[in-house]
Amino acid sequence: MRGRLCSQLPMFLLLLQPWETQLQFAGPRCRTGPLDLVFVIDSSRSVRPFEFQTMRQFLVSLLRSLDVGPNATRVGVIQYSSQVQSVFPLGTFSRREDMERAIRTLVPLAQGTMTGLAIQYAMNVAFSVAEGARPPEARVPRVAVIVTDGRPQDRVAEVAAQARARGIEIYAVGVQRADVASLRAMASPPLDEHVFLVESFDRIQEFGLQFQRRLCRKDLCAEGGHGCQHQCVSSPGTFHCACNPGYRLAADDKSCLALDLCTEGTHGCEHHCVSSPGFYFCRCRAGFVLQQDQRSCRAIDHCSFGNHSCQHECVSTFGGPRCRCRGGYNLLPDGRSCQAQDLCNGVDHGCEFQCVSEGFSYRCLCPERWQLQADGKSCSRCQEGHVDLVLLVDGSKSVRPQNFELVKRFVNQIVDFLDVSPEGTRVGLVQFSSRVRTEFPLGRYGTAAEVKQAVLAVEYMERGTMTGLALRHMVEHSFSEAQGARPRALNVPRVGLVFTDGRSQDDVSVWAARAKEEGIVMYAVGVGKAVEEELREIASEPAELHVSYSPDFSTMTHLLENLKGSICPASHSPTLCARLPEEGISAGTELRSPCECESLVEFQGRTLGALESLSQNLAQLTARLEDVENQLATQK
Repeated sequence: MRGRLCSQLPMFLLLLQPWETQLQFAGPRCRTGPLDLVFVIDSSRSVRPFEFQTMRQFLVSLLRSLDVGPNATRVGVIQYSSQVQSVFPLGTFSRREDMERAIRTLVPLAQGTMTGLAIQYAMNVAFSVAEGARPPEARVPRVAVIVTDGRPQDRVAEVAAQARARGIEIYAVGVQRADVASLRAMASPPLDEHVFLVESFDRIQEFGLQFQRRLCRKDLCAEGGHGCQHQCVSSPGTFHCACNPGYRLAADDKSCLALDLCTEGTHGCEHHCVSSPGFYFCRCRAGFVLQQDQRSCRAIDHCSFGNHSCQHECVSTFGGPRCRCRGGYNLLPDGRSCQAQDLCNGVDHGCEFQCVSEGFSYRCLCPERWQLQADGKSCSRCQEGHVDLVLLVDGSKSVRPQNFELVKRFVNQIVDFLDVSPEGTRVGLVQFSSRVRTEFPLGRYGTAAEVKQAVLAVEYMERGTMTGLALRHMVEHSFSEAQGARPRALNVPRVGLVFTDGRSQDDVSVWAARAKEEGIVMYAVGVGKAVEEELREIASEPAELHVSYSPDFSTMTHLLENLKGSICPASHSPTLCARLPEEGISAGTELRSPCECESLVEFQGRTLGALESLSQNLAQLTARLEDVENQLATQK
């Protein structure tokens, strides 16, 4: 604390009768700068009336040596015994005369000695902003002077430590019968400058003189050279070193040592406490996660992460998620799938290729590159469809190289269920980012193996996302006869499939609409941050059949079934209205539309012929059954 040196103060002249004594501290007032000063006065029954009068006069005289004012030293006084009483708070009086008047009318409480309670009150109430103390950010020193004549009847060490930790500098003045150990427990360090013991109340002015000298000394912290490692705390006329939270002062009273806060046992960690210099944190055992209070732990619900892949139920254990099947099912060796009762062996399922049991029902499956028909039992080859298919693949930097490899593998899985040939399905691939590049046109490769090899050789572009530019390239170039598309007169369906993982940086609406006007059936596949509205704008109607989405690249293979059911029968679509050619028809043969009456009559004739053949076979089978029944009846 800054201040100017005061002139040497003479000792008080103490008269024989202290209640008539008028103590005076000679010399000019000490201008200490801003200071919040609270006197904590013992008025227990052990303090005799004439001693209490001496203490009152001591306070009045000490006030006259201080530079009192709202912007200088603010003074507050509390007295205590078994209870605490505020004589006047810090912000009550700004004039010394008003303070003296309040002190002279002070009446002792004459009860027990609860010094700890008084310190608690001073810390929480007397030094509060509401009581007139200046806020902590103002960095005005806070000083408490405790005057007592006996041993406290409550504990003082802990509450005094809390008060010092809040920045309150404590002077402990013991008179006559005071307990020295209690004084040292209350006072701020260094103790030899903050603990005073006087023989009687008659000699309390000795403390007043020394206290005045300390207030008048310079701010030693500001002058430097204090040697404190962390903090220098200035007191009137002296200083002491303090450490940052999590450290303690070493034996030299200047350097600081890190505390192992975990060993103090107050951390509250449920499982493990991990100590670091100046702080600590809690950690949970394996299989548990730290809760919001950063202390308690709860078991990890592995199933809630959604990555367990269990077909039926997921059970969380300390070791991780475990799959469990519902009643009537068995867990398969993969630990995720469930196998139900095999109904396929007990019923006439009628599946043309394969029957698969599913709980209390079953379903039919078709071989690879075959399509299940509307009756749910028979299969037709997907390769019966003739399609010109152009794939627009997003190569922007948001896809990332490892995901782009997954995209190429996904494209090849689409190729696997197509009949790739010059007369069947032709495949072209376009990659787009900030620009558009035809990787290979429709007419280049005639087999699925060639297409797949070309897909694997595609190099990642890694730039922006110009989907609108890619749609324009597809409409103007990819479906041209020069790029391998078959003439429109052949009525070969034209299908565009756009694969993207985010929002386009240009407009897609114009060229998406243009593609549909040109008769191109558009499919949109979105992954990750793809925008649903944009996918719907690209795709043909209805959007439910032409838009697919996967939240993650690694799980997008589930979209294959939807695409199989959409791209394969594209030539069956009434909107395309094109008749599927028979196998062996060359690329130059004109395809007739099933919408024509001639085609419908032909189809009807073939159907009636097939029904008549089935009726004849049924009649023959019935006759044979009757013969068998007659033979059995004769044998009986």
